[in-house]
Amino acid sequence: MTSKIQVFFAFFLLISACSSTQTEHFNAEPNPARVLIVYLSRTNNTRAVAEMIHKYTGGTLVTIEPEKPYPENYQATVKQVADENETGYLPPLKTKIDSVQKYDVVFVGFPTWGMQLPPPMKSFLKKYDLSGKTVIPFNTNGGYGTGNSFETVRELCPKSQISEGFTTRGGLERDGKLLVIKTERASEVEQQVKKWLQKIKMI
Repeated sequence: MTSKIQVFFAFFLLISACSSTQTEHFNAEPNPARVLIVYLSRTNNTRAVAEMIHKYTGGTLVTIEPEKPYPENYQATVKQVADENETGYLPPLKTKIDSVQKYDVVFVGFPTWGMQLPPPMKSFLKKYDLSGKTVIPFNTNGGYGTGNSFETVRELCPKSQISEGFTTRGGLERDGKLLVIKTERASEVEQQVKKWLQKIKMI
């Protein structure tokens, strides 16, 4: 009888050890080598947030650039983006990413343009297959929110796991307010970013 009890407890301890190991593995922070952070930024506010994310998660940081840059004139860019959204045109990208398959987590950052996801970011999500990956959107905007941009990310990544996104107020180019996430404001936003990353278990 004693022998049977000893065998039972040995088996119980083995199962417990395996369960503990699996739980620790599940909650482990992502491997930085398998994290990709891509972002589109016209006034460098989204870039500032992307760099904050990179500071805490590591990984590969890539800026999205269209082959043909948008006009420097704000109103000309607004008109071009409106036309692209209306026609569904996806601008070709200058940015090339090798072996996107090696990444498990992909952060996608962008400003709100016309209350929508910017066309170059649509191009990125259409061009690269992110099936099976965790896709995490982040956004800066001029005070009008994300519009339908987060929903569009979800629509363009139907086979990805979409994590809770992050948004904060950035510049308002229309009023001449460009990079505003700097000095004290940058410190404030960085704390928000850190709390968000902790909440979604990225750090």
